[in-house]
Amino acid sequence: MKLWGGRFAHHDRDPQFENFSESFSLDQRWVRYDLRVNRAYVNALGEARVLRASEVRDLLRGLDALRRRIDRDPHWAHGESSEDVHTWVEARLARQVGSIAQKLRTGRSRNDLVATEARLYVKDAATELERASLEVLRSLHHLARKYRDSVMPGYTHLQPAQPILFAHYLLAYFEVFSRDCDRLDDCRQRADELPMGTGSIAGASFPINRIRLARELGFARVSQNSIDATSDRDSVCELLFACAMAAIHLSRLAEDLVIFSSAAFGFVDLADAYSTGSSLMPQKRNPDAMELIRGKAGRVVGRLTGMLAMLKGLPMAYNRDLQEDKAALFDSVDTARDSLQLMARVVGTLRVHADRMKSATARGFITATDIADELVRRGIPFAEAHQQVGKLVRRCVVLEKTFADLTESEALQCIPLWDAALRAIAASPENNLRQKQALGGTAPPQVERQMRRAEAAIARRARALRLKERVRG
Repeated sequence: MKLWGGRFAHHDRDPQFENFSESFSLDQRWVRYDLRVNRAYVNALGEARVLRASEVRDLLRGLDALRRRIDRDPHWAHGESSEDVHTWVEARLARQVGSIAQKLRTGRSRNDLVATEARLYVKDAATELERASLEVLRSLHHLARKYRDSVMPGYTHLQPAQPILFAHYLLAYFEVFSRDCDRLDDCRQRADELPMGTGSIAGASFPINRIRLARELGFARVSQNSIDATSDRDSVCELLFACAMAAIHLSRLAEDLVIFSSAAFGFVDLADAYSTGSSLMPQKRNPDAMELIRGKAGRVVGRLTGMLAMLKGLPMAYNRDLQEDKAALFDSVDTARDSLQLMARVVGTLRVHADRMKSATARGFITATDIADELVRRGIPFAEAHQQVGKLVRRCVVLEKTFADLTESEALQCIPLWDAALRAIAASPENNLRQKQALGGTAPPQVERQMRRAEAAIARRARALRLKERVRG
């Protein structure tokens, strides 16, 4: 059955094109959304007196029967075929209730139906991704609490820079994934607009109460322009961007864990459940979980790029090109969700070697800036202090010594004010940490404040998610 078949001769259909153009293999995932929207629309047609009360009852009965069948059988689509899920539902509904099913399409188009289901999916997917992101936040916060006093080298350009608390490093990623949650919530709010009732392009010819329809389907508002309503895919693009951004953040954290778990660093070990070995080398312990997350990020970015490229040349309004949004949408959401869930488990089971991180702070002259800061406190301009400490570092490199190994005479050749206090600053990353008291710094009191803030943010986000799920239910 074709929803548009009357205009065309059936015998002229090319099977290859039929296979090329079908979307049922993808959009069958939307079957519950389709039934839900159809149910609400039948009620709207009844309220508009387009359908008689008996017709409304028969159509609702048929739609409910289809829903029960799908709920009973998770493999309901096996062996089924159709142009799309909307065609399948209408054909199955006709078997349930007879020719009255033909009235289901009164005053509407697949265009506003698809746009509505896309927005419902975006709203639900954004909430699902928020939930997965929240688990990453919980894992990061828990690990930060556990290792709140552990010191590590902070890196810029992947070179030792300054000492930081390991908890401060973890909470940096907490901020990153918090922004992802905010993006998802923002995307959900912008998608919360009903296209249904706008027809194909010009609007409905029947007195459909779109405000009541929006309320029944859980939308906050209705679209204001029928042309825009059916052609708009901004919410899809925004969700794809949120997925891509989250995937990039996951990839960066994955890369850090690959580096920190290598023998050259030895800061962390991934649990056996998230590591693999080599088919040739018995000793290998590979961070494959992190490498896969890193690799899949490229796929999600590619989906976003493909979607934007598809949209850029489309004339207003609906075009069949828009059917391609589903492959990008489903794949990106599934990949981002699975990656977030996996990362939460990896971080939650991470074995941390705090002693090795502490030992690494002795390398790379990471207290150099703190020596310069102390010279500034003694009245030396920072540019001059920077020059003196730079010479001290160069001397250490030439002599193959650390700050702690230098004799007093060797240090005085570079820093005339060198004394026991400066030597203590050079040798103690922990003392230097305590100097970083500015808001957002790595001093222990500041990191403790960040952890309390993170704990409150987790509780707030969890409450908001519970509310969204109640509204959805």
